[in-house]
Amino acid sequence: MGVIEAVKRPVTESSEFLGRVEATNRVNVVARVTAFLDKRNFIEGAEVKSGDLLYQLERGPFEADLESKKAQVAQLQATLVNAKLTTNRAKALLGGPAGQQSTYDAAVANQQSLEAQVQAAQAQVDLSQINLDYTEIHSPIDGRIGRTAVTEGNVVTPSSGTLTTIVSQDPMYVTFPVSVREALNLRARYATRGGFNAVVIRLRLPDGRLYDKVGELNFVNNTIAQNTDTITLRGTIPNPPLYKPTETGGAVRELTDNEFVTVLLEGVQPVEVLAIPRAAVLSDQEGEYVYVVGADNKAEQRRIKLGQSTSTIAAVTDGLSLGDKVIAEGVQKVRPGEVVAPGPASAMIQSSMKASAEDNGGARGSKSGANP
Repeated sequence: MGVIEAVKRPVTESSEFLGRVEATNRVNVVARVTAFLDKRNFIEGAEVKSGDLLYQLERGPFEADLESKKAQVAQLQATLVNAKLTTNRAKALLGGPAGQQSTYDAAVANQQSLEAQVQAAQAQVDLSQINLDYTEIHSPIDGRIGRTAVTEGNVVTPSSGTLTTIVSQDPMYVTFPVSVREALNLRARYATRGGFNAVVIRLRLPDGRLYDKVGELNFVNNTIAQNTDTITLRGTIPNPPLYKPTETGGAVRELTDNEFVTVLLEGVQPVEVLAIPRAAVLSDQEGEYVYVVGADNKAEQRRIKLGQSTSTIAAVTDGLSLGDKVIAEGVQKVRPGEVVAPGPASAMIQSSMKASAEDNGGARGSKSGANP
């Protein structure tokens, strides 16, 4: 029988959840004025920069309206200049026999009225300028642009709806629901060890590959979803281009908005656990158990509780003590109470324990989150 002692090993705690990738910024581009669409200046599906010109609307009517409003301001300003001269003359005459207070008061009132009219007309000029500027629709953010809902020659209005959508690309959000029970376990595990800083986020992509970038947890929602009894967690993760844009004709990135992924929430620092080979663990309807070599080399059955384990290492939270001799090979032939001939476990078992412990500072334990 191959026997190995239960020893302390570092294990990186990890919990799995189902989540989605989301853009940190999303903008639905809409028209602010009613006009014909003259030109579209972007390639659908390409990445755009903040300030890039996306659509050009017909400008002629808006330019004419602006010039008309400027002319009204000029006319009123000329009238105001004459009103100021009239007011000054009336004021100068107040000291002589021809001066009347009522004439001066009327001149002042007329001047103030014209000043207000100039301000109102200038406001109309500003409004016309704003509407003219709205004939050029620019991107408000950096991101990837979607398909256009309208083409050249169509009339667009504020009620036309979304012309196109832009979603940011780097970094991306990762949101995932966690059952309340699991959330309490995570809080108990990490709250006193650094909170958000005590964990990192890794992603398993839909094709099974592990994404090579690491993210950070930064948000826990303030309410629980009543229909699923879950609380939403969110992190951010980098999403840089995979290749040089010059080689692919544009940026190609790994993560896409609304992509379905598996989220691995891992502890930053490994924890020491009592570890035995996974091959030594048996199970039945009552749970997991192992065989240990007791007094007089008799096999004893021990019921155990497992923590976060790997494919090669089982982390034992209850049922074993440090130094217990666990039967790791030939365990299927063992019966409780029978005498066994213990010997060292094979080099393969011992090396697998050591290799797992040395991998990234500790083996990665896995536990799936219970998401309803």
